[in-house]
Amino acid sequence: MRRLIFGWLIIFSFMLADTSFESMSNEELIALIGYVKPQESAKFMRELESRKPTFTPKEKKQYEKNIKKVKR
Repeated sequence: MRRLIFGWLIIFSFMLADTSFESMSNEELIALIGYVKPQESAKFMRELESRKPTFTPKEKKQYEKNIKKVKR
């Protein structure tokens, strides 16, 4: 439940503000997978890919889970 609320808060703040993926945490980026506007997806994926080597095991697991949902 907490993740769901956190995800929606990120999405709404994302809609209201200019997107600055660089200032987001790894958790925030991972939560946005599948919710990024098409015109910002390239910038989003570049930032996400640049951070993959620094993911914790927990973040890697969540990343894989979210990516699988998007690819369905």
